[in-house]
Amino acid sequence: MNRKESKNRMQEMEEKIDQNLKDIEHKLVVMSGKGGVGKSTVAANLATGLSLRGYDVGLLDCDMHGPSIPQIVGISYDEKPTGTDNSLNPISTDYGLKVMSLGTLLPSEDSPVVWRGPLKMKTIQQFLGDVNWGKLDYLVFDLPPGTGDEPLSIAQLIPDSDGAIIVTTPQEVALKTIRRSVNFAQKVELPVFGLIENMSGFVCPHCGEKIEIFHSGGGEELSNDLDIPFLGKIPLDPAVVESGEVGKPIVLEKNSSGAEAFDDIISRVENWTRKKAGGETG
Repeated sequence: MNRKESKNRMQEMEEKIDQNLKDIEHKLVVMSGKGGVGKSTVAANLATGLSLRGYDVGLLDCDMHGPSIPQIVGISYDEKPTGTDNSLNPISTDYGLKVMSLGTLLPSEDSPVVWRGPLKMKTIQQFLGDVNWGKLDYLVFDLPPGTGDEPLSIAQLIPDSDGAIIVTTPQEVALKTIRRSVNFAQKVELPVFGLIENMSGFVCPHCGEKIEIFHSGGGEELSNDLDIPFLGKIPLDPAVVESGEVGKPIVLEKNSSGAEAFDDIISRVENWTRKKAGGETG
């Protein structure tokens, strides 16, 4: 394939994706500078919380090597999307959230994904262009960690995204990657909606007291330094960890400090997107 043919094919793909996503009001990208900060947990609870508020919501797991969304939202690996190779229907949870993940297409949850870049990119393009999302108020994208080829390509394929939500933890090594994530977003002209500090203090499961295991507040300090909104802190609550293991996002449980923290963040996201849409969202 020569350069002109390659350019034409890419243009056709971009037009197909634009057409497929045209009925989605808001597109929210959840990203992180490194793995292990709870990005997928944040994406799953954000999408679930918005769905519980009556919105039509989709959740797209873009992580090809660690697709954990099915586990977090309670979708069995035996559940498979219906449709054809060129037209897939997302799986719906009991509370109406539409989900698509490579994890639902693998033979088993233990199946490795030993793919090179071109095959991963083709899969991402199919998720964006061939999944029947229908009309949605929100589509939440759970990006792979880091700032490599896959996050770059996804960001370029959804240029009308409302913005990125960046997830970090209080540890210094995680905070140092935030500047890289912000610079990445700026280079691809992806607005940064805000920063979330996850695992911010341990909540005792017996008495509910919050104990600062790591230095807390680094995320908020950094957001002020970078002049980006700070969306809030999510505590290291054992209930949040357990919720992901049993497939029930913590926002489904109301008596939890983790659920309360997510609820505040979801309200900020809801209010911001409503304001952006002139008060017509939802």
